[in-house]
Parts: sequence; structure tokens; C-alpha cells
Amino acid sequence: MVAKRSILHVDMDAFYVSVELLRRPELLGRPVIVGASGSRGVVAAASYEARRFGVHSAMSSARAHSLCPDAVFLPPDISHYVEIGERIVSLLLKYTPLVEPLSIDESFLDVTGSEKLFGSAVDIAWSIRKEIAGDLGLTCSVGVAPNKFLAKLASEHAKPRASPHGIDPGHQVFVVEPGSEIEFLHPLPVSALWGVGPATRAKLERIGVRNVGQLAQFDESLLRHSLGEAHGKHLYALAHAIDDRPVDPNRGTKSIGNEETFSHDVTVLEDLRPHLIRLCESVAQRVRAAEVVAGTMTLKVKFSSFQSITRSVTPQRPLTTSQAMFAAVWSLLQEVDPSQGVRLLGVHASKLSASDQRFEQQSLFDTGMVLNSETTTTNAVDNGSQTTDPVSGERPEDVEQQWFDASHAVDSIVERFGKDAIGPASTLGAKEAGKSPFGPEE
Repeated sequence: MVAKRSILHVDMDAFYVSVELLRRPELLGRPVIVGASGSRGVVAAASYEARRFGVHSAMSSARAHSLCPDAVFLPPDISHYVEIGERIVSLLLKYTPLVEPLSIDESFLDVTGSEKLFGSAVDIAWSIRKEIAGDLGLTCSVGVAPNKFLAKLASEHAKPRASPHGIDPGHQVFVVEPGSEIEFLHPLPVSALWGVGPATRAKLERIGVRNVGQLAQFDESLLRHSLGEAHGKHLYALAHAIDDRPVDPNRGTKSIGNEETFSHDVTVLEDLRPHLIRLCESVAQRVRAAEVVAGTMTLKVKFSSFQSITRSVTPQRPLTTSQAMFAAVWSLLQEVDPSQGVRLLGVHASKLSASDQRFEQQSLFDTGMVLNSETTTTNAVDNGSQTTDPVSGERPEDVEQQWFDASHAVDSIVERFGKDAIGPASTLGAKEAGKSPFGPEE
């Protein structure tokens, strides 16, 4: 039995927009959208004034324009948002060392051991709201509950709500008291449970399950049989408000990636090359800045039909340099036919582990790399054994060794003179890719 805990989930309100409004106070009260305004752009965040018209994050910018023609579009400034996010985490750490950032704008806190010093969990929640507002000029919503799952649901209930009739400021702090977990949870739609996506929801609705309470009436064995062993067990526990996961302050980043939607479809492989180089450069810089190494590289391609494929490669040695990452994913891209038109290109580094900031000499008996391939919307699976770039003949591991010292020297130049001071000459004609994950401007 896990002892009673006091868990907070702190979620910033319309974070990107709120940060921008600090720099553009004349836009307060107006519908504001952060994202790319081009026809292929995506909404990153919308003010509550824009949400009144039905605009929301991940919506296409074209759709947002049609719903709210008077909206003001602002380009995203991710590095600034990261800086503010780090300041928020520093503030949260004043209340407990058990802070687990989930993303740039939300974190879990375990304040069980902090209540004697700062008051009850509810008192701490209100103090955090007051301090963030006073120090940063931003607002947040806080959920308070005995576990992480319920705390996140509670923060959703705390948030402001926008409707055509106006903006409801919300509870600001919402509390699920110990003993009231089931009363709070069971009336919620089954989609509120982590792991219930459209496919699972449709399957549950076919057997008459629409809310969490209805799901909780099923035997665990039946759910495991219907949904799979792990998934059934997971949903059974959540439906009974059971979540024993600790707040993990050492929870590392699972992946680092960058992807970009092009203004026009690209149909020629060589035209994709400079964009791929730029994306690898961006990912590699972030990998080194995080002092980690990448065990697996993944290429993502979305075609004009919106069909997407992903292909992955796992070198024998982890990678940190853009040149080695490019060598890994370029060979994967050469297996893709772009003639139907490539709409989006992405590069992601995963299986991250701590870096010791030096290159470990390769063994004489290293034989190459392991290839894994996955397609998300096609049936083709590539199980090839190719180990080198077919053009250069070099393995990513060899390229990593060649460029390791030079890449760290470039990092020093960038740190001193800025990111525009140096970069690959081959990307001069690819200014679009890697600039924004939310699509191109017109």
C-alpha cells in the first residue's frame, strides 16, 4: 500500500501566447495565435479570445484564419519559451526537490514532505500561482490530488474555459480530496483515461462503455482479454483511481527532434538533402547541449497525400554530431521515393543516454549498425542490412569520430557569437527547414 501523497500538477495557461503578450501588451484582449500563418502552418497556441471562435492548438492555420479572420498571428520563439519554462521550474523547486517537468509548460510536484514547511498542498498550489503571477506575469492552473493521474485531470478542471458567450476564468486550483477520487473520476468520459485513444474508445463504446464508471464495472481479466494484457491492466487500475507512479525528478528527455513542413511539395531527392542537413544540425546541437548521446536516429517523411512513414537506424556507437546523424538518415531517405511530393521532413534522436563528452575509440571488430524500419501508413517494411552511406561509403560511427572534436569547437563559437555565426555551407539554400516545427510562413 502506497502512503497518502500530495501531488500537484502545474499547467501554464495558454503559455506561448501569454509569454508573447508580455512583450506585446497592446494585444491584450484580442484574439492572438502563436504559429505559422502560412497556408501549411499549424497553430501552436491560441489565446482564450481566439478559442472563443473554435481555434485550438494543432489546428491548421488556414482553418484558424477562416474561423477567426481578425486574429493576430505571431511567430513562435521557442528558445524564449524554454528560458521562461526553466525559470518556472526554478520557482517550483523552492517548494520541493520532487519536480518532474512533463514539457516546457507543465510539471508534477510531490509536496508530501513540504506541507509542514509551506502549509497544505492546497496552500502550496495557491502560493505557486501567486508567485508565478508576481514574478513572471503569467497564470497557471493547478490540480491537487493523491496521485499523478488525478492531479493532471484536476488541473484540466482548474483551467479557464472559452465559449462563444465569453471566457470563464475557471477554478484556478482544483482539488480531488482523498476519499473522493471515485466520485470525481467515474462520471468522466472514458477518453479521460491515459491510453484511451480513438481506436480504444470506439472499441469500448461498442460494448456500451462511455464513462469511466462503466469501465470500472468490468472485471480486470475481461479487460485484459479484450484490450491486451498490459493495456487492460493499465486501464483497470486507472478506472479505479490507482496510480502509484512516483514523481521522478530525474525523468530524462526521451527524444530530441525537429521537423518542418515545406511551403511547396518537394519531389526531387537531392532537393531534400540540404533540408535534411539543416534538421540534423539542429538536432545534434540540442543533443550536445543536453549532454546526451543518441542511440537511435529516426527519419520521418510525410507525403502530399498526408501518408507518413518513419524509418529508424541504430548505429553501433551513439551519435552527437550532425555529420554522423546525416550519414545515418540520408541512407534511409535514399530508399524513399519522393516523386509523389514530400510535404514534411523530420529527424528525431532517441534512446538518449548520458554523454561523457569524449569519443570512445571504436573496437577493431565493430561491424556496422543495426537497421530497423517502421512504416506508419504503408505495409512495406525494410529489414535491410545496409551499413554505410551508399554515396560516401562511410559509416555513421566513422563520421562521428572524424567530426567529434570539430563539432564541440563549433558549439563554443555558437555559444560566444550566436547561432548565426557559423553553420554548414550546404544549407544556405535551405533556409526554410528546421526553423519552426509549426510550418512555414507564406
